[in-house]
Amino acid sequence: DPQLGFSIAFAIAIHNIPEGIAVAVPLYAGTGDKKRSFLAALRSGLAEPLGALLGFVVFRAWINDVLLGVIFAAIAGIMVFISFDELLPSAEKQGEHHIAIAGLMTGMAIMAISLIVI
Repeated sequence: DPQLGFSIAFAIAIHNIPEGIAVAVPLYAGTGDKKRSFLAALRSGLAEPLGALLGFVVFRAWINDVLLGVIFAAIAGIMVFISFDELLPSAEKQGEHHIAIAGLMTGMAIMAISLIVI
């Protein structure tokens, strides 16, 4: 379905913006090297679509709706676990508890809105 494909590509593109920032900013803060920070963020951003393309080519014969549903559910669970187990405690250490929770809620709201818009 081309509409679904476009929606997923758009969601990945939106997701890669904060991911690129999350890679580039700490690297730039640590090294002061803009070029190195940009290239690291670029490599990180390209890994997902290139990996998806490679996975599609290799596993095309076995891809079906049930398998995709299982894979997406597993990945969503992994991402939620990492967010609550690693990222939230780290954010609380860097700042105040209520700011970390506000950031979490804002991120969830943005994701929910993006799902509605798409």
